[in-house]
Amino acid sequence: MKRDKRIIGKDDIADFPAFKLKDVPVKIDSGAYTSTIHCSNIIEEEGKLKVIFLEHRQSGFTGEVFVFDKFQVKKVRSSNGEEQDRYKVVGTINLFGKTYKTEFTLSQRKKMRYPVLLGRKLLNNKFLIDTALSKVSYDNSNNIL
Repeated sequence: MKRDKRIIGKDDIADFPAFKLKDVPVKIDSGAYTSTIHCSNIIEEEGKLKVIFLEHRQSGFTGEVFVFDKFQVKKVRSSNGEEQDRYKVVGTINLFGKTYKTEFTLSQRKKMRYPVLLGRKLLNNKFLIDTALSKVSYDNSNNIL
């Protein structure tokens, strides 16, 4: 059975229903295996992970504290070869009007242009990347063609 793949650009704007985030800028990163989302605050205490997603100045920021009972610690190698431990949680993202469940590592991306990177684990077998395009899912969902 042939599965049609959507064409996605180099970046987009997405909603993250499980994290109650809307209109968050994302960068498509085929070099990353797992998707990553910026957190301004990450605290592990008493077997629970408490997280605040994004920064107050970033689009989509709510300031809400999310508590995760289920999480893992994963070793992640950055593009410069450094390895670090990161927390990993499961969440959802809306692209092209469809909700996808996927894993996100939690990171400090305060100085980065995009608070979210979308990696191959989410992209594989669902999307083709055209780096000449931008905000394809967002424009599609808002009927701008």
